[in-house]
Amino acid sequence: MYEDRRTISEHVHQPTDHITTDHVTTEQIAHPAQAELELGAVLHALSDPVRLRIVGKLAKAESEYTCGSFELPVTKSTCTHHFKVLREAGVIHQRHQGTTRLNKLRREDLDARFPGLLDTILEAAADARTAAPSAG
Repeated sequence: MYEDRRTISEHVHQPTDHITTDHVTTEQIAHPAQAELELGAVLHALSDPVRLRIVGKLAKAESEYTCGSFELPVTKSTCTHHFKVLREAGVIHQRHQGTTRLNKLRREDLDARFPGLLDTILEAAADARTAAPSAG
């Protein structure tokens, strides 16, 4: 009885979202196209202080950063969630390099779709940090 199930499942073709190149398998990471960027999704992604901190660091960067290079006050799984929200909103671009993901701000796409939005939000966030009383 169970032999038949095993045999059947061995012959079923399972679709994959992977690309194999030179014996290296790389998972495809979905990103919305520039024309698909939605204001509500971008604003939601930038409304969280942790995600805003990630975007602020990427905005100052001249290169890509790994997910682990951010010193964030959250667990690894929560950090993964924040990067997913940013990616699905089209705020960042992620790509695999080995076992890590490299992150880059999609500034050109955001500026083309919503001119001035990113700079305005980042400036407001910087002003709020400057005006906030220091804890102590």
